[in-house]
This record gives sequence, structure tokens and C-alpha cells, in this order.
Amino acid sequence: MNILIADSGSTKCEWCLLYNGKKKRVDTQGISPYFLDATGIGQVLVQELLPALKKFQVDEVYYYGTGCKNPDNRKIVQQAIRRALPGARTHVTHDLMGAALALCGSTKGISCILGTGSNSCYFDGRKIAKNSPGLGFVLGDEGSGAYLGKKVLQYYLYNTFDEELRYKFDARYATNTKEILERVYKQPLPNRYLASFALFLGENRGHYMIENIIEDGLNDFFFQHLCKYRESWKLPIHFVGGVAYGFRDVIRELCSSYEFELGNILQKPMDGLIKFHTHGI
Repeated sequence: MNILIADSGSTKCEWCLLYNGKKKRVDTQGISPYFLDATGIGQVLVQELLPALKKFQVDEVYYYGTGCKNPDNRKIVQQAIRRALPGARTHVTHDLMGAALALCGSTKGISCILGTGSNSCYFDGRKIAKNSPGLGFVLGDEGSGAYLGKKVLQYYLYNTFDEELRYKFDARYATNTKEILERVYKQPLPNRYLASFALFLGENRGHYMIENIIEDGLNDFFFQHLCKYRESWKLPIHFVGGVAYGFRDVIRELCSSYEFELGNILQKPMDGLIKFHTHGI
């Protein structure tokens, strides 16, 4: 049986086809049912995924994606996948379940996503037993790339950056207030746009303003979410995502400060999902 696994955030979707003991990986743009309808998702699949799989039969699809906790959104994604791969059995659930399976397998733990967006849960080894509310990038997403990128833009637009950082920002992005506001408030996928500015933080580590933005943004995630789980002081806390991996030194320091047990920190959940679906752990 050929199994296709998908792990999708808002920015990028990673696919892996398991066939005859081998793996074929494909990357497409991110798929969010909050920003793309079934037709839009279908276009992504037809243009970016199917050409790479035209020599293979797909028997089963396990899709873990952002926004898919909402039943209506799950239907949108499932409809698009079934149209693109009509012969495959399709299972669609949210990215937090994918992260939990990749990080915890069949053991208990706290699973956290810190990527373009952010989320967390208590996983009891079988299911997500508790989930701190995810409010999206406008009202929440503490610790995410979009959240940190928004802080970068605030420092820039409020003229809080010192001369050194302002010069580096202008040289890096060559933008202005009008363009920034246009991209955030009037153009599609503002969360991805905001998250792109989190790269500025990684490129300028060591400056006190940069370190403050990183630590404050990640601490907001710890305080608003992880501290709400009683299990946080009893079980290991695992992290996955580009932000978590890129700033793993700060994650370690915060776990120590909160007296949490740090578990795994992964850049991507795909390897864990492959292991889970291959061995059923």
C-alpha cells in the first residue's frame, strides 16, 4: 500500500509518499482553508503535487494541516484531495494532531507548534485531551513567526530600532510604511508576510533589542498557554517548527526558568510522522 502523508502549515506543505519501503518527498506552498477554498487548494495540488506523483498510485492519504480542527475546513481540504486523488482513502485532521504524533508517538506529553502560527496541546498518548485556544495571528499566535515578525515591524514603524538596526532593516527589506500597511491590511496571506520578518531576528542575534523581542515573544507563549496546563510541570514539553528550532536556545532557557522538563525540539514533524505511519508507534 502506498501512503501519502502531508504536513501543512500556512507557508509550506511537506508531502511524503511511502512506497515499497522507499520515500518520495515533495514540497508545495502552504494550504490554509482560511485563505484558500476547495478550488484554490485543488489548483495547488494539480500544479505543484500531482506532477511529482504521476508515476505512482496513491492508496491512502493522511493529511495534517493548519485550520483543519474546524469541521467545515476539514471538508474543504478533503473535497480538494478527493478530487485530485479520487482513488485514495483520505484522512484529514489538524496539524496539532500531526505534531503530537510526531513528537510524542504513543506517550503522554505537551506538544507545541511554533512556526508561522503557534498552538499547543496535552496529548494523552492516544488523543489530544486539552488544547489551549488558538486565536490566529490577529488575536493570538503568541511565539509564532507572525507574532515575532509583527513585533519587528512595530519596532521599525514606531522608530524604536536604534540606528544600526534601522539601517540593517532598510538594507534587508527596502520597504516603507505605505507598502507594509498595504501588505498587512489589503493583500492576501498577511500572516505569511508578517512571519517573513522573523528572519530578521535570526540574522541579528546578539543585539539587545533583537534578544528582547525573541525572549518576550516566546515568553508570551509560555505564559499564555503552557502555564495553563497542569501537566506542564509533570510531563516533557516538546516543540516543533522553524521558530522553535531556530530559537531553541531561548526555549531551553525559558523551560529552565519555568521549571519545565524540555523534550524534543524538531524543525519539522515529517520524520516523526513517517516513523509513526511506518511502525505504528
